[in-house]
Amino acid sequence: MRQAVLLGNRDTKRTVYLNRAAAQEGLSLQFVDWSGVQEWLACPPGGEIFLKIDPPVWKSASLDELDILTREYEGRLAALVQAAESCDMAFLNHPSAIAALLDKRFCKDRLISAGLAVTELLDADVPGRESLSVEGLIEGMRKQGVCQVFVKPVKGSGAAGVSAFRWQPSTGQMALYTCAMQTAEGGLVNTKRLRRFGKPEEIFSLLERILKLGCVVERWYAKTAYRGLSYDLRAVVQDNKVDFILARLSKGPVTNLHLNNHPLRADALGLPGPVLEKVSDLCRRAVQCFPGLRSAGIDLLLEKGSGEPRIIEMNAQGDLIYQDIFHENVIYRHQARMMREGLVQGGFI
Repeated sequence: MRQAVLLGNRDTKRTVYLNRAAAQEGLSLQFVDWSGVQEWLACPPGGEIFLKIDPPVWKSASLDELDILTREYEGRLAALVQAAESCDMAFLNHPSAIAALLDKRFCKDRLISAGLAVTELLDADVPGRESLSVEGLIEGMRKQGVCQVFVKPVKGSGAAGVSAFRWQPSTGQMALYTCAMQTAEGGLVNTKRLRRFGKPEEIFSLLERILKLGCVVERWYAKTAYRGLSYDLRAVVQDNKVDFILARLSKGPVTNLHLNNHPLRADALGLPGPVLEKVSDLCRRAVQCFPGLRSAGIDLLLEKGSGEPRIIEMNAQGDLIYQDIFHENVIYRHQARMMREGLVQGGFI
């Protein structure tokens, strides 16, 4: 007996719209909730299983818990790998591929090794890359002739702890844009509001706390603009095909849509065909860098002036696009076909 199974969270948009897609594609889809995954793994159903893994829902807003939560998730992914060794289990995205993309440094290093255009890491030449101070960050920026960077926790998503830092060496002026906020008790939390800090004492205090989370530092490129708003792109790539591209427009440097930024289908941008071909080719090559990865959400920017694409980040579970599910539901219907074909063909790994 062969079964298609979704491991996820009940009543979320991911679950609801994949189930709708499965029904449309004639796929019978079983569901396992993350809350019961340990019991399911202890006594999995017999036969062949084709599993899609959705991310668990984290209710905590504490950035201080980010590393603990990620490690717990990595442990669950490792348990799925072990389970697959003792039963007939295949994956839409292999757990090891999901884990690889959770680590921004590892992911970016692999893309760079493959010769792909990315927003480069700056921390390779900065002393104390794992315990970087604000002074060390500024000194590294000065040595490398860089005036603006993004600082991101190595692990995390949804703009958690992501900060844009600008420093003017000639005047010493600086600005920090972030959704992170220090609590009265000294903790660090993620908010859904982007704030700008301009006073050095505020910036040093907050950025020092963010850096202690363990961060990567990336060059901050100027992005192409559309009608006065800068934007980047989220491309969803599945089985070597770009299924959907969404532009995320913003007045500020952080474009995540949950910060009340503006989504726009990429075809409305009027981008030239050669640019779209470069974006698609770059995305396909990026996915090929990670064995076992069949579906990925890839964030890219187009450099201001040249329009050349660069990969910002990759997400092995970046497939939830509201502008798709509320319309054609292309992404999840493609996944349902992939799972159905995997069961028919016995494409187990």
